[in-house]
Amino acid sequence: MTDEHRSRFLHSARMWMMIAVGMVMSAVILQNTEEVDTQILFWTITMPRAALLGASLLAGFAAGVIWTSFRRRR
Repeated sequence: MTDEHRSRFLHSARMWMMIAVGMVMSAVILQNTEEVDTQILFWTITMPRAALLGASLLAGFAAGVIWTSFRRRR
């Protein structure tokens, strides 16, 4: 297997893995619609658990993008 074929295969595998993870996370988020109280420092926020999971997912994704961009600069 040449380097070009290996790179294309890894890119394709990574894409399918991201699609699978996205589908599983979507199913988990959509199944958790009940209201929960979330305490952040001094505030208590009532929101659907799906919103909390979605916000956590987006925050983790953003942190990963920022971390990767800092690592590539070095």
